[in-house]
Amino acid sequence: MKKILALALCSMVCATAFAQKNKLQQDREAILAFAGCYKVTFEFAETFAPDTAYKYHDRKFDWGIEQVSVLENTEKKIVLQHLLIVNDTMIIKHWRQDWVYENTDLLSYYKDNEWKKVKLTPAQAKGTWTQKVFQVDDSPRYEGYGTWIHVDGRHFWESTADAPLPRREITKRQDYNVMKRHSNMELTNYGWVLEQDNEKIIRSESGDKLLCWEKGMEKFLKGDYNCKPGVDWWTKNEAYWKDVRAVWGEIYTQSGSLKLEKRIDDKFLFEKLFALGDEYAKKAPYPSAEAKAAIKKTITLYLKK
Repeated sequence: MKKILALALCSMVCATAFAQKNKLQQDREAILAFAGCYKVTFEFAETFAPDTAYKYHDRKFDWGIEQVSVLENTEKKIVLQHLLIVNDTMIIKHWRQDWVYENTDLLSYYKDNEWKKVKLTPAQAKGTWTQKVFQVDDSPRYEGYGTWIHVDGRHFWESTADAPLPRREITKRQDYNVMKRHSNMELTNYGWVLEQDNEKIIRSESGDKLLCWEKGMEKFLKGDYNCKPGVDWWTKNEAYWKDVRAVWGEIYTQSGSLKLEKRIDDKFLFEKLFALGDEYAKKAPYPSAEAKAAIKKTITLYLKK
């Protein structure tokens, strides 16, 4: 009888371990499916405001060709880099997303270009993936965590995370300072979609005030698009941006919070780092140590004490 119970218990443990491993593999395959060459469409519309006198801003419609490449692929971490391709000639290093399994350390956006570290318990992080989203210059943007769901042929992930203003409004709007992003990322038969229900929030020391809600849809459409210019550009610039990520990695480990100046000498940080990247792309062989020193010096200018 004891042997039978022991065998039954062993079978249950083995089955659970297999299920967990299979779920982890399903998660990884879903995240890796984001990679590829796409036409991406951007659609955003403000939908509701508690103040009936609020004047809704114009809806946003745009599109582009985007290459999503895998930079890192380990069992519990996947890094994806987005490149926006304009007219086959202009390449814009777009956003980056790092996926980390059962991550317990979050860099949470507070307001006004300040992020604070948040610690999750192992129980909170169990089975979840954190999506860390970075700006075009690899500075932080927002981080959210959630569980991948694979059911009825669907594969999706949801999270809620506070974020700075989107790039489409950061230089145009001053009537709110935090965007609370309710995100759903789902694989589709045409590629994948990032669906958003966003709260535009006025955050102060006394609390949060809702300005309005916004609906957003970013659709990544598979097709016969030309992403080779982006792939070629990344080959020339990859070493420099790897060093940028390394410098940021050192900064992220140093303190409990991070504050950044929006502009120095009337320039955004991304403008200075992009110009520096253009300079080092011309150097052969690429001087990594020299570049890292220049990158660190540039980023340090924007760090608030």
